[in-house]
Amino acid sequence: MPLPSHVTPAHGHSFSSPAPGLDSFRDHRDVASFAPAALGYALFATRWLQAPLYFGLVAAQGVYVYKFFNELWKLIVHVINGHADETYVMLAVLKLVDVVMIANLLIMTIVGGYETFVSRINLQGHRDQPEWLSHVNSNVLKVKLATAIVGISSVHLLQMFVDVHHTSQHALLWGTAIHMAFIVSAGILAYMSGPMLEPRKSGHECGGHGGGGHADSHGEGNLQLIPKPSTGAHDDATSSGRATPSAPVATSASAAASVPASSLGGSGAESRIRAAGFPAPKALEDFDHDYPRSLDREAVAMLGKLHFITAKENVVLLGPPGTGKTHLAVAFGTRACQAGHQVLFATVAEWVARLADAKAAGRLTEELARLDRYPLLIVDALGYFPLQTEEAQLIFRLVAHRYERGSLIVTSDKPLSSWDLVLSDAAVASAVIDRLVHHSEIISVEGDNYRMRDHGGFGFTSPAVR
Repeated sequence: MPLPSHVTPAHGHSFSSPAPGLDSFRDHRDVASFAPAALGYALFATRWLQAPLYFGLVAAQGVYVYKFFNELWKLIVHVINGHADETYVMLAVLKLVDVVMIANLLIMTIVGGYETFVSRINLQGHRDQPEWLSHVNSNVLKVKLATAIVGISSVHLLQMFVDVHHTSQHALLWGTAIHMAFIVSAGILAYMSGPMLEPRKSGHECGGHGGGGHADSHGEGNLQLIPKPSTGAHDDATSSGRATPSAPVATSASAAASVPASSLGGSGAESRIRAAGFPAPKALEDFDHDYPRSLDREAVAMLGKLHFITAKENVVLLGPPGTGKTHLAVAFGTRACQAGHQVLFATVAEWVARLADAKAAGRLTEELARLDRYPLLIVDALGYFPLQTEEAQLIFRLVAHRYERGSLIVTSDKPLSSWDLVLSDAAVASAVIDRLVHHSEIISVEGDNYRMRDHGGFGFTSPAVR
């Protein structure tokens, strides 16, 4: 099945084994636009002039490390010599706290500022990556810096109160006034940053920065998908091995009521993970990157930073059964929940049943709009059974509605060139691929079935993804 000529994977990544017709995925640029584009790239490259500034802040952090241990040594010496009373110890400890808080302010500026204004920091899915780094932006950074300054000012004011006998009334009044000014300015900055984030929230509810989602905490009209219990064997299909398109899915209001309100709109990562409906807990750190014969590990690590959700891009995971596609999809979804995003996971059969119920009730458009609350939807096991024409059209409606509006992760054991067989119609398959792949990262996972590694595969070989 030839694919649309204008479809290209995002970030310049190519397919591991291109299907016929994928070589025509080219972005034909007009020669007349080369000069403006070159000028824009040149101006954008000037951001690297800021890099030495952040390394200068790293040197300043080293100065504060020296200052901390210098003050700590003075405190120890005074205590040993018996020259330190309670007031002196308290003031010295507050001074140490002050140094640490300023160092924290520096590291926040260095890491967050460099990530926002210079270049992405590739931590390769490091377990100690700060939660706020995955969705940092200039507004978030300014608010965090303002609150850090308020904290430092609080320590300074406390030092004045502790040493009030040696602090003039004039200094105390001015210290209090300046501290209140910091509080007011931080409040104003936080208030002004809220409306700036609204355009992003309207496109996909990211749950606020550093906070939880707001996916209709009252649950009115939200027909929450309740996935079937998993037996732990759910990796590339349902736990029974073959789900049928007509399998019933609990999408009734009574089923939604059985889910705690905290799961629907809670602010905690655990409540978001429970509400997502993952078949089993999976983490990116637990994925065996050495088992697949072919895997773009660098691309997987970059996807773990969740920038594709902010950019409203998609992820397509292709490979034979048992190669870890669902593991990766759930791991990305779990990390998104931990970063404050609302996520919803379901197999193709469950998505089809959900959308078919909504269509039968005459509210398909409303249901698709309701899914906009979730910045990430995961569609698992596409291709394990062929869809009927009406079912394939429902999948198209979902993909078309999410196009440039929210992110999708789709797993499939079939190459893109065979999706016309899965979706029962070449035109529908072409339309689905066109919208799904235009802004996407395509990961091909090739290898033997991981679940059958101890049984010799029973003589079967895993088909290669083409």
